[in-house]
Amino acid sequence: MVIYQDKKNTYWFGSWETGVYRYDGKTLVNYTTKHGLHNNRVDEIKEDKSGNIYFISCSPKSTIVKFNGQSFTTITATQSNEWKLQPDDLWFRNAYQTEKVYRFDGDTFYELTLPKPPKLTNPFEVYSIYRDIKGNIWFGTNPVGVCRYDGKSFGWITEEDVTEFRDEGANGVRSITEDKNGDFWFNTEKRYSIYDSITLKSNKFYTRHESIGSLNGKNTSGLNEYLSTVRDNENNLWFVTYRDGVWKYDARLPDGQGTKITHYTVQANSKDITLFSIYKDNKGDLWLGTHENGAYKFNGKTFEKFKP
Repeated sequence: MVIYQDKKNTYWFGSWETGVYRYDGKTLVNYTTKHGLHNNRVDEIKEDKSGNIYFISCSPKSTIVKFNGQSFTTITATQSNEWKLQPDDLWFRNAYQTEKVYRFDGDTFYELTLPKPPKLTNPFEVYSIYRDIKGNIWFGTNPVGVCRYDGKSFGWITEEDVTEFRDEGANGVRSITEDKNGDFWFNTEKRYSIYDSITLKSNKFYTRHESIGSLNGKNTSGLNEYLSTVRDNENNLWFVTYRDGVWKYDARLPDGQGTKITHYTVQANSKDITLFSIYKDNKGDLWLGTHENGAYKFNGKTFEKFKP
């Protein structure tokens, strides 16, 4: 489902139910609960400044396991109401059906409860976390929108496209990223310009713009809800959908010139497969995480199944 390359260029592949796989370029090793993982499902993989690797499982309850290169240790978090923002902090999602996140300052894991947005009392879950170029932390939720924490205060975006949207209900903000112009994309057809201080007449810290949904008149209905986004080394945006492959938004071309949206199907045995995530490694190569078909890597023309 998820892919991560650490500082030593070792790849880690987190699976749905068979643990995590480590690949150093020569050997593939599978770690499971038999080796010390608390859960064989891995939703997130991150690394601290000391090179320790953390595996997060969000189901059926939240667990964080630390791997120091030799052994696995399950982390116990400290409940706290003290919010801080430091450059080297690591942030992790908590389990589904909670309003909590984890902050790791290098010494301690703190379990924090995200405040509810103004005038909304709905229970919510945190689906995604993103640190922007300026160091602010963003939380994508389901179904109450997006929250920015700047170290001092919380700002919420609760527009309809990031809350309850589509006929089938709330998809949740599963992906947050910035484009080359600094605008934010929250896995909907809108994009957002963000401001450090409230200077708009509406007293909001953002403005909304039409975006992918109308690019060059192409049929991009499949992009209205995407699961994962990454910006490549040439500032193009790549969007992963659940059932409709991968879409590339070419940011190098000015508006109205050339093809700005390219669609890539991803198949196994000539059939489209369901996708989960997209990841850019240390060299800028693009990888896909899938639900049932392993990992895929972009070869410059298409996504092909990775076979170590």
